[in-house]
Amino acid sequence: MRDDPRWGYLLINLATLFWAGNIAVGRALREAIAPVGMVAIRASIAAVVYALLLITLYRSQLQVGGRDDLRQWLLYLGMAISGVVVYPVMMYLALRYTTATHAALLNATGPLVTMLLAALLLKEPITASLLGSGLVSLLGVGLIISNGDWRGLFKQGLNLGDGILLIIIILWGLYSVWSRVATHRRSSLWVTGVSTWLALPFLLPSAAWEWRTSPMTFTLPLVIASLYIGIFPTVISFLCWNEGIRRLGPNHAMAFYNTLALYGSLLGVLFLGEPFTWTLALGGVLVVGGGLIAAVSAGSPAPSEALASD
Repeated sequence: MRDDPRWGYLLINLATLFWAGNIAVGRALREAIAPVGMVAIRASIAAVVYALLLITLYRSQLQVGGRDDLRQWLLYLGMAISGVVVYPVMMYLALRYTTATHAALLNATGPLVTMLLAALLLKEPITASLLGSGLVSLLGVGLIISNGDWRGLFKQGLNLGDGILLIIIILWGLYSVWSRVATHRRSSLWVTGVSTWLALPFLLPSAAWEWRTSPMTFTLPLVIASLYIGIFPTVISFLCWNEGIRRLGPNHAMAFYNTLALYGSLLGVLFLGEPFTWTLALGGVLVVGGGLIAAVSAGSPAPSEALASD
């Protein structure tokens, strides 16, 4: 029961649900705090929470599997740079040059990009069901964000922000692949915590430098919002994501990654009074259906040892 794939799919969906909430909160804070400062604050809060969890609940984790070798530490470092530092900072940067619609559409190619990376690095096969899953899910996201007007998606040509987005989509795919390998030898809590700690030496000096030109004013709403971002979209989402990757592998976990766009739209309906349209309903069916195609064809994914073996 512990490695039942159904729990993996539940964890992946919890991760994307909280990340969807993070988008709304992050947009609300964009004038109050600069991008690097926001990422540094959320990572710092998360690092403290991970430390408390390991000390109080999983102290024995320090001895599980013996000492980490150099390759394991390089995996942690790669995860820290790609997923904790560069991905969120460059996402904020990209949104300065491109539209949210373009960002959502390009981000929806993540499952297909990760599929290719997993095939190259982990020797995981690209099956017809996985490819179909990614394409159906991509179609669903396109329907949600276009509201049925497909021509509107391509009115604006490619720009610098789109190029940045393509880079970070590859980085997120690498983060997911490296997580698969790292969690073969260590628990998801340990891997997520260590990769977050290793991000701080990069984030904190950068945030201090940014502070010189973009100082922030701490208010009670900012503190509450920062605590939310640091705990739910960072601690819980990253922990759920990495545990889902451990159970399912990057390909089958990423099959539900595009629920991020679906949950974001549904949260807008519930809390912002946005209309519930037929395109959202049909797009949601396609996004979930794409994930289910991969889930039904997955069977019981076995941990890949392509990069984990000694």
